[in-house]
Amino acid sequence: MTVEKVVIVGQGYVGLPVAMRAVAVGYDVVGVELDSRRVSGLIAATSYVEDIGDADLAAALASGRYLPTDDYRRSEGFAIAVITVPTPLRESIPDLSYIQSAAASLAQTLSIGATVILESTTYPGTTEELLVPILEQGSGLVAGRDFYVGYSPERIDPGNSRWGFVNTPKVVSGIDAESLSRVKEFYGNLVEQLVPVSTPKEAELTKLLENTFRHVNIALVNELAIFATQLGVNVWEAIDAAATKPFGFMRFTPGPGVGGHCLPVDPSYLSWQVRKMLGQSFRFVELANDINNHMPDYVVQRTMRMLNDAGNALRGSRVLLVGLAYKRDTGDIRESPSVRLVELLQEYGALVQAIDGHVEAHRWPVGVERVELTSETLGAADIAILVTDHARFDFELIEQSSTLVLDTRNRLRGPSVERL
Repeated sequence: MTVEKVVIVGQGYVGLPVAMRAVAVGYDVVGVELDSRRVSGLIAATSYVEDIGDADLAAALASGRYLPTDDYRRSEGFAIAVITVPTPLRESIPDLSYIQSAAASLAQTLSIGATVILESTTYPGTTEELLVPILEQGSGLVAGRDFYVGYSPERIDPGNSRWGFVNTPKVVSGIDAESLSRVKEFYGNLVEQLVPVSTPKEAELTKLLENTFRHVNIALVNELAIFATQLGVNVWEAIDAAATKPFGFMRFTPGPGVGGHCLPVDPSYLSWQVRKMLGQSFRFVELANDINNHMPDYVVQRTMRMLNDAGNALRGSRVLLVGLAYKRDTGDIRESPSVRLVELLQEYGALVQAIDGHVEAHRWPVGVERVELTSETLGAADIAILVTDHARFDFELIEQSSTLVLDTRNRLRGPSVERL
């Protein structure tokens, strides 16, 4: 393989694993990250992404083929650029400003023969109708003739020890045959299996389909958990029993809500496009949004009831949140249900403490005291809520405490524990 310069825009949970893998197979990689704090950490070989260890970063830096920077000018002369920036929702409307900014910046150093690949989750049509025009306008070049463009949805699952970037099949697409060929060549050097589709629109829809499927099924079991509790039925036991069926059933479990960069956002991209382009509502998505978005409210209601049964009011009570990240063994707090939980608990006048060694200090919720998991901390709380079941937590310590515990992850047993 000829050594080529690759630019990865965004060095977070998606971009950093791609960058590390590209370095490992021999590419020269420029990792563009506009968060200067993260750039400083990367340069110091300090990883904030759990799937990438400090030793991985140190090896990449020592190779001389990895350059973390917040300066787009360092991307000059790239052969391949991969955009892995966030695509959040702003008041239920897709915010593509990060893609637009990245594309405009890359266009300044785009040269003939280069390839630009978008990985950020978005609605069908973004690559061809938004990304390509920005690249063409900023560079004066023509896509498909002078440079090449493709879309390949990210499938990073933080904390998944079985399925990582390399062994997860990679969906790839291009705006034309030559673009697809170049996208396949690049990712073929990085991953074990490629799944080509005919156009970027199909690839964009693939990502939304995957996460809408999860979103809807999580909403199903979340609502079922609420009703099962009211009916006096153990929903967790029923789910375990149903999961023994070897066909026609896939296990999903309840929780305090959904979070991260995918589930609270991606299905709404599809719903938004259906409403905008077709004038219709995507009822499954909107119903799932309603259920999952209100799970933190239900958790607070259960918390209030447990305190009331013990003769206490939520106002003035000390509530300990065990875990803040949206997913176990990660520090990702984006759209985490814990954020809404904190807001609600504070509105009701509770004193909120939290434990989560994975979450970066500058992303810690305002007004929440950061504490460690100790018997003293548990003993001082009026109630603890297990929000995220990080493997590092001492679950036996929580179970042995006499403090009331609401377990939203089905990890605890004991006389003081109630499960969601």
